[in-house]
Amino acid sequence: MADAADRLRTGGEALVRALRAHGVTRVFGIPGTHNLEIHRHLPAYGIDHVTSRHEQGAGYAADGYARVTGRPGVVLTTTGPALLNAAAAVGEAYADSVPLLVVSPGMPLGHPRLATGALHEMRSQTDALRGIAAFSHRVSSVTEIDAAVARAFTLFRTRRPRPAHIEVPLDLLTAAQALGALRRAPSTPPPAPAPEAVRRAVTELSGARRPALVLGGGAAGARAQCRALAERLGAPVVTTAAGKGTVAETHPLSLGVSLHSPAVQKWLATRDVVLAVGTELSESDFWTVPPRLDGTLVRIDVDADQMYAGPTVDVPLVADARLALQALLAELPDGRHARVPANTPHPRVADEVAALRAARDAETADRDARWIPYLRALRAVLAADAVITSDSAQCCYYGALPHLPVGPEGRYLHPTGFGTLGYALPAALGAKVAEPHRQVLALSGDGGLQFTVQELATAAQLRLPLPIVVFDNGGYGEIRDEMRARGDVPAAVDLAPVDLPALARAYGGHGTRACDPAALARAVTEALDRPGPTLITVPEETP
Repeated sequence: MADAADRLRTGGEALVRALRAHGVTRVFGIPGTHNLEIHRHLPAYGIDHVTSRHEQGAGYAADGYARVTGRPGVVLTTTGPALLNAAAAVGEAYADSVPLLVVSPGMPLGHPRLATGALHEMRSQTDALRGIAAFSHRVSSVTEIDAAVARAFTLFRTRRPRPAHIEVPLDLLTAAQALGALRRAPSTPPPAPAPEAVRRAVTELSGARRPALVLGGGAAGARAQCRALAERLGAPVVTTAAGKGTVAETHPLSLGVSLHSPAVQKWLATRDVVLAVGTELSESDFWTVPPRLDGTLVRIDVDADQMYAGPTVDVPLVADARLALQALLAELPDGRHARVPANTPHPRVADEVAALRAARDAETADRDARWIPYLRALRAVLAADAVITSDSAQCCYYGALPHLPVGPEGRYLHPTGFGTLGYALPAALGAKVAEPHRQVLALSGDGGLQFTVQELATAAQLRLPLPIVVFDNGGYGEIRDEMRARGDVPAAVDLAPVDLPALARAYGGHGTRACDPAALARAVTEALDRPGPTLITVPEETP
């Protein structure tokens, strides 16, 4: 599209032009009466639109797209209820540090403060979104639109990724104006660590006799450096849900996602130096109040605020994880531990990790046994680089997080901090749109799936090969168990049976049941090569 500075452009075109200038080629959402001027310009600027069946699904799809590609996901809604429908996805993106941009129209600039009964009118969209996003920016002129977009992309590129909202008043969407030169977010390099902080960290790590690494979602861009440092130090690695697979979970130093394990928590508290990379060390990571760490805490995070949240930090490195780890590796001498040959942990360390894995699994063996054979079957048929999305469901956080190994080639996307339901299916859709030649599988429970089950229609329309594995326990199993643990009689947690495979077929996809692991492996193998979604139900006994 010609970019003549003197050509008149509407606010709708100004918005689309700014998005495309920042590399956006796809948006998720639903057209509405108030955002048609935006949609009008998408084709001319080469931006595809994925039409979801609900704006919450659009938000989770954009989230999955962002996590897989590393580029911001963009959601385009209309006013009022549509924007609020996407709010849960904004909350999840904020909690899990996902670059998500939500764009919506808003009431006209001169709209009176008193309600007039206008379509989709609400008191303040910006106040509502400001409470859950990094910021909500209501522009006041057509020429301000590109600045608002540049502001969002500056946040995504230079700070901890968080969701942002831009509101364009209705009258500005259709107002035409000569815009002048386009304003873009600067190409700012990621922050490097302070040399003095690196020296302090190296001193602590060099003297450590019982080191440990805790890796969160902020370590995802430094997979090779995380492994190299763990091997250099002979340090066992434990990850949060967001950090799952940063170091291969089959590596002899890996404890996988184990911070919830009492045995691992007790072990971590005894380490003389803990290096935490890109993690909040929060309740949602430990599933309880974080344990006290008796040793020195070295913390790497791009967000300076994290140095004042959670456990007291002894050595803060406010920096990009990859740059900080590279600096540590450059200063730590090779082979400083004679007991740790390159790439092979000392047998004592490997035995310690193996014993901790066994202790972790023994703590919940009776509970988790129902899922493990099915998860092994899934791992056997999925490629190493497959993307797995999960829901806030028992089969996911009790089952797949600790028991379905993932390596740095693959990705495991889980709604950790906000703990939303309905994430898995639309997030898988977004990941598959982003990487159409990569295997993608969604893992959910029957309760969570029905929050966004209508996105089966989106996947069917796009003819995306997408297996959705649903463990069906007849309701909200976690809440049912919590009620029983309290001594309560379970109430309002048992759902009437739904023929989910038939529902998938009604939406234009495929559906089947798998009553044993071998049947699940066959069904998933077929689904990975079949156009359209395939919903595979695994019946569970209802306690």
